[in-house]
Amino acid sequence: MDLTLPGSTPSDRCDPSFEVLLAAAQAAPLHGWDLSWLRDRIEEQPLPWSFGELARKAIDDAESLLDIDTGGGENLARLQPLPARTVATEAWEPNVAPAVARLRPLGVDVRVHRHGDRLPAADGEFDVVLNRHGHFDPAELWRVLRPGGLFLTQQVGADNDLALNEALGAPAVAHPRALTLDTAVSALRRVGFEVVDGRDARPTMLFRDIAAVVYQLRAVPWQIADFDVDRYDRQLRNLHRYIREHGAFTAHHHRLLVVARKHP
Repeated sequence: MDLTLPGSTPSDRCDPSFEVLLAAAQAAPLHGWDLSWLRDRIEEQPLPWSFGELARKAIDDAESLLDIDTGGGENLARLQPLPARTVATEAWEPNVAPAVARLRPLGVDVRVHRHGDRLPAADGEFDVVLNRHGHFDPAELWRVLRPGGLFLTQQVGADNDLALNEALGAPAVAHPRALTLDTAVSALRRVGFEVVDGRDARPTMLFRDIAAVVYQLRAVPWQIADFDVDRYDRQLRNLHRYIREHGAFTAHHHRLLVVARKHP
């Protein structure tokens, strides 16, 4: 995608608004799944489902809950009251301390889990497993769920925000976890799960300034694996000028929702 606009001059390299926005995005803190810094810089079309509402309904009668890749525990904390035995796992070390600080007062046991390892849980320990935008291993899910237990996940799909890659001239996402609805459903069925719901959606996301783009790429580094503001300086400046000219840059999220049950 060529975003070069007519009238570009060398003076664009001294654009103070670009420098200020870039500095703000680079200095902004990243804490778990708290992306509230973006609130006034983006506009997102809502998904046709609410993961929070579905999760709340799923745990209403549960006695035990596992939340995989909890981030800083932000989303889990919103689901109170939680089951009597609730465990959260997190793989990224900087998120562990914020998750402990937020969740331990709620009685949640926060356990470190590195992707590729077995889940730090006993066989059949949980009634419900939640996973929002995290890694999952179908065989491990089957192991830790009790018979009749429920798995609810929202995932980032393989087509997510590809317009960003195109605009910056970056390779498409080449990630082993890149999912489609078919691959997610097939992987769960392969180990014995009954898939009771499976949907995907591609809602619109508008980036109102270049700071939002840079912050987003910091928060989800797998989108452009080699992203660096110096490496992509020219492309970011072109995109900055495009946003000033048109008011926003449009991308499309790709989200998957899957609900699966372990047969009794």
